[in-house]
Amino acid sequence: MAVEIRKIGTKKELEKFIQFANDLYADCPYYCPPLFFDEMNCFNAEKNPALEVCEYQLWMAYRDGQPVGRIAGIINRKANEKWNTKHVRFGWFDFIDDLEVSKALLDTVVTWGKERGMDGLNGPVGFTDFDHEGLLLEGYEYLAVMASLYNYPYYVKHVEAYGLTKEADWIELQVFPPKTVPERIERLAEMVKQRYHVHIVKVKNSRELVKRFGIEYMDVIDAAYQKLYNFQPMTVKQKNYYKDMYFQFLNFDFVTLVVNEKEELVGVGLGMPDIAPALRKCGGKLFPLGWYYLLKALKAKQMESFSFLLIAVRPDYQDKGVNALFLQDQIPLINQYGIRKLETTSMLETNTKVLSFFMQFDHKQHKRHRAYIKAI
Repeated sequence: MAVEIRKIGTKKELEKFIQFANDLYADCPYYCPPLFFDEMNCFNAEKNPALEVCEYQLWMAYRDGQPVGRIAGIINRKANEKWNTKHVRFGWFDFIDDLEVSKALLDTVVTWGKERGMDGLNGPVGFTDFDHEGLLLEGYEYLAVMASLYNYPYYVKHVEAYGLTKEADWIELQVFPPKTVPERIERLAEMVKQRYHVHIVKVKNSRELVKRFGIEYMDVIDAAYQKLYNFQPMTVKQKNYYKDMYFQFLNFDFVTLVVNEKEELVGVGLGMPDIAPALRKCGGKLFPLGWYYLLKALKAKQMESFSFLLIAVRPDYQDKGVNALFLQDQIPLINQYGIRKLETTSMLETNTKVLSFFMQFDHKQHKRHRAYIKAI
């Protein structure tokens, strides 16, 4: 029977759209389900300020009355303006291993995009650079972390059969931390402190962070990431949205802030316990016991694995060795918590500065993601 494409319009349909991936990967031991309420909020204009600069539409594919795929079509006007492109993005792209299904879904996004003047198809990406992005090409046998996409190996043949080609690759590393701060890092950190009059600041929680710095730390992240793939300048509402989404759940032992002599924030480094096992246990649902599993993981004082989320340095302080201060602060804590393995988030393969930061330690490159492009 032919594939039927249905537009998503109601809350009930959105719930089915989100649940589809969880059902598709129900038997996969490496898939990490997202928090269900986060996914719902992501498509709510009253919750997600990215929708102020994005137009989107969701669809699901059906055959014989059964769901067989899903996709989101997205136009980020601010990103297109920044990069001088006319791209329609596709994301939340999941499907059974059937070329007719994947083609029907991609055709639908292409038609929708061309009707709105777009001339390129780009994905898988989300509304902004803070959403999941990049098709998994390597590392199917590793558990996905909360901040990255997972997909079955057959996805690759589907997107390439459609004529999509590589535009950007991200890689992820497993890093095995040293037992003490290496002497060269200690020396460099002290030299940077003296030469550039910077020092480390620690805060106990998100309230103290906001009281002292407002959303200045989001300004630093925004400025540091301007040149990264598909990044768009964040609005004030977006900065507050991501602040509330991520920072209130962090263990602030693992938040390192670097300030200058004026007490201006010039660098932010942060990570969090790996909560992927907890998300798998609760299926991404907070109730009835999901909140307990997640809280237990977030508050753990001993853990084997840890997710390093980001390092952001204000552009005028980049290439000055500020990264050494993050290591000086974090390595003792990593060992105090018994952490044996750090999982990085996805890093552009061309971002040699960040890659070299992690590659100076014992490491293994175990995952690769790719964003594709096609003229339409």
